[in-house]
Amino acid sequence: MSHQYEVLIHWSEEDRAFVAKVPELPGCMAHGSTKATAREKIEQAITLWLDTAREYGDPVPEPYRASARTG
Repeated sequence: MSHQYEVLIHWSEEDRAFVAKVPELPGCMAHGSTKATAREKIEQAITLWLDTAREYGDPVPEPYRASARTG
């Protein structure tokens, strides 16, 4: 599944891995040895973040790109 949230991926020398994060979803991060792996893992992390927020009744932010198109 591909989400509409912006994903930032960068190489972390400290972690010796590619780190992916989603600015709109606090704490939503993943890493991988390749950009593709980091991308796959962040998609899973996004799903888990959203499922958990909905389960606990926490607010779910609109994807920035989606809200920028409609606003």
